[in-house]
Amino acid sequence: MNKPQILVVEDDTAVSNLISATLEMQGYQFHAVRTGAAAILDAASFRPDVIILDLGLPDMDGVNIIKKLRTWSNTPVIVVSARSEDRDKVEALDAGADDYLTKPFSVEELLARLRVALRRVRFDTEKVSDAASVYRNGELTIDYAAGCVYVGEKEIHLTPIEYRLLCLLAKNTGKVLTHNYILREIWGSALPSDTPSLRVFMATLRKKIEPVPSHPQYIQTHIGVGYRMLRVQ
Repeated sequence: MNKPQILVVEDDTAVSNLISATLEMQGYQFHAVRTGAAAILDAASFRPDVIILDLGLPDMDGVNIIKKLRTWSNTPVIVVSARSEDRDKVEALDAGADDYLTKPFSVEELLARLRVALRRVRFDTEKVSDAASVYRNGELTIDYAAGCVYVGEKEIHLTPIEYRLLCLLAKNTGKVLTHNYILREIWGSALPSDTPSLRVFMATLRKKIEPVPSHPQYIQTHIGVGYRMLRVQ
């Protein structure tokens, strides 16, 4: 199996060296650049499996880079940034980032986020026509063709909105979906007044699919940002 290819986009020398050394120790192949222009060029020619991206680059904002990438590439993007406000996270994730890590960060957490992104890449790559009609994650199964959901051998009865929410999360396993993104996909709008309804539906969905709803193993909450479907072993 070929080693994963990682593109590191970071203009801070110390941070870039830290990330590069960490990737090298873990056996990843990587390439490091310092500008947005180089990032876009290398994303097209280097074809990385995952991009680790800083937002504060000297020639362009990282959010604009994500938007440009998303016009032609679905490569997972992990943002590593000093911007820690929820609005910054939401803006990057809404633009198409897959994950967001705030500086300062631990290398262990970065590697964990990287493994999640790579699992998503493998999961997407391994889909074939028959398998694509059935989603399996731990004990959770979604039969898209039949519109049925199972936990273990038990069929779970969901409302139409609960089912659409679950399918949206499942099809983006490993990716943080913002409240705005989910609201637009499910309800067609992203009004702040709709967020409480989303929380209610998410709570009822968890009660139906989670073994212990108070300690969810499938649907992870990112407070103030959104939700993520976790890959369960």
